[in-house]
Amino acid sequence: MSSPALESALTQMQSLASQAADQPARGQRLSTAVGEGGFADELQASIERINTLKQEAAEKTRAFQAGEPGVELDDVMVDVQKASVAFEMGKQVRNRLVTAYKDVMNMQV
Repeated sequence: MSSPALESALTQMQSLASQAADQPARGQRLSTAVGEGGFADELQASIERINTLKQEAAEKTRAFQAGEPGVELDDVMVDVQKASVAFEMGKQVRNRLVTAYKDVMNMQV
């Protein structure tokens, strides 16, 4: 994937994540200033968001199976799918990071 395509995908993911969390959309770029957090903090936050989506989907699934009122099947399916897509995206990011790390380690100095 080219850099503009990656930036576009990242922008879309941020927009969808903010819509799903009912939060106002953030800026298009991540802060890269020293002292304001960094890549590790953003990666940790992303993992926590994926975990939260998974937990919410599991809770809604349990509620539907228990027959609680107000829990619809389509809502359960959407939440499970959101969690699944987020997890798959997390795996792809991890795979890309591992590949990039290996490439850097194999560079001639």
